[in-house]
Amino acid sequence: MIIWWVTGSIAFALSLVALHDMLQRRHAVLRIYPLVGHLRYIIEAIGPELRQYIVADDKEETPFNRSERSWVYATAKGQNNLTGFGTTELYYTTGYPIIKNSGIPFPESRAHFLHDDPSCLPCLKVVGASHGRKRCWRPRSIVNISGMSFGALGRNAIRALNKGAKLAGCYHSTGEGGFSEYHREGADVIWQLGTGYFGARDEEGRFSLDVVAETVEQHPEIRAIEIKLSQGAKPGKGGVLPAAKVVPEIARARRVPEGEDCISPNAHTEFTTPEELVAFVERIADRTGLPVGIKAAIGDIAFYEELALIMAREKRGPDFIQVDGGEGGTGAAPLTYTDHVALPFKVAFARIYEVFQRVEVSRDVVWIGSGKLGFPDRAAIALAMGCDMIAVAREAMMSVGCIQSRSCHTGRCPTGVTTMDPWRQRGLDPEGKAVRAATYIKGFRKELLSLAHTAGYQHPGQFTGKDIELSVGVNQFETLDRILGYSRDPVEFTSMADLLPVGDQDC
Repeated sequence: MIIWWVTGSIAFALSLVALHDMLQRRHAVLRIYPLVGHLRYIIEAIGPELRQYIVADDKEETPFNRSERSWVYATAKGQNNLTGFGTTELYYTTGYPIIKNSGIPFPESRAHFLHDDPSCLPCLKVVGASHGRKRCWRPRSIVNISGMSFGALGRNAIRALNKGAKLAGCYHSTGEGGFSEYHREGADVIWQLGTGYFGARDEEGRFSLDVVAETVEQHPEIRAIEIKLSQGAKPGKGGVLPAAKVVPEIARARRVPEGEDCISPNAHTEFTTPEELVAFVERIADRTGLPVGIKAAIGDIAFYEELALIMAREKRGPDFIQVDGGEGGTGAAPLTYTDHVALPFKVAFARIYEVFQRVEVSRDVVWIGSGKLGFPDRAAIALAMGCDMIAVAREAMMSVGCIQSRSCHTGRCPTGVTTMDPWRQRGLDPEGKAVRAATYIKGFRKELLSLAHTAGYQHPGQFTGKDIELSVGVNQFETLDRILGYSRDPVEFTSMADLLPVGDQDC
């Protein structure tokens, strides 16, 4: 009797669905194929997961293929991240890079380790030293965590990354969403100021140097300030955080009204020209004593040509420049911006670096690269091009649980990383994931250091364009410096032992 009742109820429900499908006018598939047409939408909904785990080859997926994700996951977990049987890459594909091994590698028995960490790789430059900043700073790590805002990432993800950065001895950029309470777990911090000046606003919503100075004074872990001109995934595009998402924590971090739309303009209001940008940088640096830099995705180069000339003439300006490639990621962006606006990293960095090199100010700047550089081979190439450090974002997200579901813009991240939903966030344990983030950074640095030893160097910052060759056709390889048309500035380096610990520099 119960079976008949259940069967009848199901049949009745399906009949109602079929009737609704035939009468509705929004979906032609359902109107023509009632009931059965729902299979199309179900398969479409789970299509990414089917391709990710069943259909796609190890090298097919984007933006990070399965082999790349597996390396990050294994490294973060401290598991075996080695490979067997040989390469699956096609060496002769145009652009394929080869790192040239030295006839005699640098002996690892002579390696000098700092801070009791065999992966410790301090920056070879002191940030802010060339412009005489009062609180200049040598970062302890050339591999760091790039800007991801609280709000784009949940509280537990931000806490995990900050705790992990502390354990790994690297810095953590706040992203443009403000210096939140979850960025205060002990790591060195770069406070990013975007077009909304979140966390640095007065009661009327305008930029306030007094607020900046007060925040810096109260939080010595803020080691530098970064003015975000643009980011690779959506340069020149503003945004709106809907009122429903502006919860008390977000409102406090951004210094915006709770429960109201939070608007990020597409351009800064404090400057509109390179001269005004330099003046803005100097105002902040003079008041806080901190190094001040910029982050930018590169398109039209004229702005940076003018900026370089001003810096050469006036001997002032940004202490560091982070070049973000167009292949960089974001929580949400229009498809056209993601796919077609801003130059990819290698092209972008080469163009802007050469501009600053021509007027002999490239050595006064600490160069940071970002945009899918979270792997040792790519980091080595970026360093050979002229970078002093690299910053990673999505790779760091993967180390704390991101599975590349690509649902960041929906608020339904399945692993609790890019969501503010309390139930989903509770799945991410900040303590355990912090260890994984640190293990990834340390494992990354250790392999990068090993590559440097293989090339005959003591520090990866010594890589040059002559150490990298790229395929330019069948049986044809060219060195990176010949392809770029320039050689990176020589680095000042004697030995790892001479790199002073953090805080010991006399600026």
